Amino acid sequence: MNSESTTRLIEMLIYILVPIVIAIFILIAFLIYIHFKEKRKRTPKITEKSNTNVSTNEQNKQSIFNFMEFDDVEDSMISQKNGTRYLMVIGCQGVNYDLMSSVEKNSVEESFVQFLNTLRSPIQIYIQTRSINLESSLQVYREKLKEIDDKYRNIQIRYEQMINSGDYDEERIKKTYYELTRLSNLREYGESVIQDTERMNLNKNILNKSYYIVVPYFALEAGNEKMDKEELKNVAFSELYTRCQSIISSIAPCGVRGKILRTNELVELLYMAYNRDEAETFGLDKAVKAGFNELYSTAEDIYEKKARELDKIIQEKAMRKAREKVNEAKSEIQRQVEEKENNMDSIVDEIAKMILEQNEEYLGQEVKDLAIEKLEETKEQGGKQDGKKTRGRKKTTTV
Repeated sequence: MNSESTTRLIEMLIYILVPIVIAIFILIAFLIYIHFKEKRKRTPKITEKSNTNVSTNEQNKQSIFNFMEFDDVEDSMISQKNGTRYLMVIGCQGVNYDLMSSVEKNSVEESFVQFLNTLRSPIQIYIQTRSINLESSLQVYREKLKEIDDKYRNIQIRYEQMINSGDYDEERIKKTYYELTRLSNLREYGESVIQDTERMNLNKNILNKSYYIVVPYFALEAGNEKMDKEELKNVAFSELYTRCQSIISSIAPCGVRGKILRTNELVELLYMAYNRDEAETFGLDKAVKAGFNELYSTAEDIYEKKARELDKIIQEKAMRKAREKVNEAKSEIQRQVEEKENNMDSIVDEIAKMILEQNEEYLGQEVKDLAIEKLEETKEQGGKQDGKKTRGRKKTTTV
């Protein structure tokens, strides 16, 4: 009995455990399938080349904007975080603290403590180290030296002419010689200054530090969520301008002069911050001339180009046709004039005959008739003379 009950118990357990094991395996397989399906959705397909390129470009673009940490620069402000934060920068010209006496140092320290106590908003002190670039100064020196050189050559030619001509007195020659000597010395001095400046410009170890105070303004400070972006920008500008003017007045007792940076100065500041190595050889002015902010250029629309060409052709044809009609009008008037010249005698006789008939009561019928007869005789004689001339021309032509 015991063996039979044990066997039945084992069979019952087998019947119960086998479906449970099968169900567990099916559940594990289903979970593995779902896992791989989710993983396949997360990974982009390699075959869809265009989609991957678009997503890659978007990722690169987003990462570039995150790296730059600003959206726009306008109205002497730097816009950040989609217009929720604005910055205005004060450029400061520092004082040489080490060369001051103890009394002056104490005065500067007390003024700086007062400045810190007057602050009601957060600020950031930013120091930017730049290599001295004297290229713009060198350009100015070269232009000045060219003016001196041209003046020196003109006076030298004039001095030689005065010596050779012998028409000038000795005092005037001495004045010209003195001016020529002065310009020669000034020219040599200018050349030496340019050489020293060029040598100094090649030395990249000479650094210059610029000091700035960054003043922020947050959109939450406005306290009005219904303002649009333009209104918020105007409020931020007025608030930042007031804060910066207060800071400039507070640092003045320390001997530090400051001014609010304009938009182009802010762009130069950011350019130097993001292009520290390249800015020494490729400055902002060269970058602007090279069109660094022009990402791409497009050709002119073909239909606009075609329309402009058609307008040009229509204009040319209209001018040609107008010229032809003017010539035709001139030829018609010329023909009428020639016709009048040829028939002038007959027209004069007809008008004279009309005048005689209209004035018959004043002249009398006999005088009128006699005058008309005279006109007819003159007309017949003229016709005969014209016929003779015509026959003579024909004979001449025949011969």
